[in-house]
Amino acid sequence: MADFEATRAIPTPAPATPLAWTKTELARDPQRPYPMDFIQALFTDFSEIHGDRAYGDDPAMTCGMAYFHGEPVMVVGNLKGRTLKERVTRKFGSPEPEGYRKALRAMKIAEKFGRPVFTFLDLAGAYPGIGAEERGQGEAIARNLLEMSRLKVPTIATITGEGGSGGALALAVADRVLMLENAIYSVISPEGCASIMWKDASKKQQAAAALKYTSYDVKRLGCVDDVIDEPAGGTQMDLPLAMRMVDARLTAHFNEIRTMPLKALLQKRYEKFRNIAQFYTTA
Repeated sequence: MADFEATRAIPTPAPATPLAWTKTELARDPQRPYPMDFIQALFTDFSEIHGDRAYGDDPAMTCGMAYFHGEPVMVVGNLKGRTLKERVTRKFGSPEPEGYRKALRAMKIAEKFGRPVFTFLDLAGAYPGIGAEERGQGEAIARNLLEMSRLKVPTIATITGEGGSGGALALAVADRVLMLENAIYSVISPEGCASIMWKDASKKQQAAAALKYTSYDVKRLGCVDDVIDEPAGGTQMDLPLAMRMVDARLTAHFNEIRTMPLKALLQKRYEKFRNIAQFYTTA
């Protein structure tokens, strides 16, 4: 610690904030519903689309046609799995390049047929394997950011658990970005942040507080448009109630943007993301 205190470039760890870490544990609760649970509960007639037409079919990403209250839409979400075998197969919910390319392929199909796009994400980040990097992980994420920013249909993204780094952002450049009350949305995990800043992953609670990644912190920063309340103790404590709460907010936002003229929709999307993280100095 003395060495770090002597190094001015490394800030002193922020005081631990139990709330931030409590939210992190709730976001990572293994019983918490995953994106596919939301898709199955909130949409009907889901018909899955497979493959990116370039390399393969990523088991960590799902997408397909569905209906939302009778309206034809496209749904996209990452998959995590419940059992250890499923988690390993799905790389713990972290997509590879072909997963992002499959998602983009589905979104372009939605654009072609005028179907609004709903995305659900709960991932710590894109898969960091050597193969994923060799196949263009960074380019795939960047391409999704570009294409989602100008997609010519209404889009709604919902962060249900962890929203980590560019891997999450690649599914979240949307007209409306919603976030569950106990979800987190950050550029890096608290463990990764602590390892970089203080060379000590055990300081994850201090990092969680410093990152300001809880739903209400992120809402104040303007990175999400709405925070969806959860049942006491989290969505896993009362799944039917949680789904009704999510459905109500999705419906409200969908009704607001579905009839908006395309030119105005794209302009508002552009302005929203251009205005995030602007800072002003006052005398």
